Amino acid sequence: MAKPHLRSGEVERALRAAPAHALPEALAGAVTARFPQVTGARLYLVDYRLASLLPAESPSEHEPIAVPGTPAGRAFASLRPVPDPAGSRARRVFVPVAARGDRMGVLALDVDAPCSREDFAELADIGEIAGGALKVAWALTDRYERVRRDRRLTLAAELQWQLLPGQTCAGERFDLAGHLEPAYSVAGDNFDWTAERDHLTLSVTNGAGEGIRAALLTSLTVGALRNARRGGADLAEQASLAADIVHARYGGEWFTETLLMRVDLASGEATVVDAGSPRVLRMRGTRVARVELEQQMPLGMFADTEYRAQRLRLESGDRLVIVSDGVYSAPHPGGGDFGTHRLEQAVRGTRLQDASGVPLAIIGELMSTHEGAELADDAVVVCVDWH
Repeated sequence: MAKPHLRSGEVERALRAAPAHALPEALAGAVTARFPQVTGARLYLVDYRLASLLPAESPSEHEPIAVPGTPAGRAFASLRPVPDPAGSRARRVFVPVAARGDRMGVLALDVDAPCSREDFAELADIGEIAGGALKVAWALTDRYERVRRDRRLTLAAELQWQLLPGQTCAGERFDLAGHLEPAYSVAGDNFDWTAERDHLTLSVTNGAGEGIRAALLTSLTVGALRNARRGGADLAEQASLAADIVHARYGGEWFTETLLMRVDLASGEATVVDAGSPRVLRMRGTRVARVELEQQMPLGMFADTEYRAQRLRLESGDRLVIVSDGVYSAPHPGGGDFGTHRLEQAVRGTRLQDASGVPLAIIGELMSTHEGAELADDAVVVCVDWH
């Protein structure tokens, strides 16, 4: 048996040697060979709605595992290994699989003897190693995309999900998470971010129209914003350049409502361009209030539009929640819409949750008012916790 401090390195080498499509089998074999108490190992990947963990084996004799209310779900959400002594004949341990805070699934282990504290620490490292290997392999095979969907994505949704940088991101000064609904048929709503040495840049976009038209419009907008950002443009210039590209393509007939934010990681000073409908709510302590911003023209509505960035100061402990109009303007079955008051209540109800759980909690609150029915309009929720 390998020495404990060498086992994670050996698992990493086994994953590097495996073909991209064979990581689940390589991971299971490497872990069972190096942990004598582990009698079986299976990789599960989270579905697009973050509601189920789906077995990576194909075909599989194992059923999906629900995320809410299960030990596997707790491991996935907390990024910590969680034992399940009552799981089956063999005791089980669920190890989160994530890459730089971006949660991807769990590794389910059958064990015939307890794991030590050192075992748990090394299994947590292996979960991070597996997450990094999956990130690299994901683009080289369709296997993991097939596993992750429990039903077919629309073409518009396929385009939107491929745009995302991830669904969660963790840094020394911040935690960030976002979610899209309806997950399997989303069209025009999207979010993007990049974390650099000294700043975080974030955008939330709501493309006009429906279906593939909205998806293509949003894809053009996000690509234009990235191109301007990577070319060194400041926030206002990014908005102006993207607006010009969208207007040149659509002539003002179609446009995108977008919120751009750049946060200085040393000072907490943020600059914001509000070009449309996404709203920002801030929770400071237990007080939740909408951040009032100067609303400027959506990107692409008019040619040669100049944008102005506003300043926003973040304090330690602040939580920012950014939502599209598909959240706050969603019609309520009892009349009216989800509205500011209900949204503020939903945000306040997340105060004991990590950032990763906030988008799902708010979307869940929204969907509960629709008795679980799929939303009629796209909805995006992004949460930023500032430390």
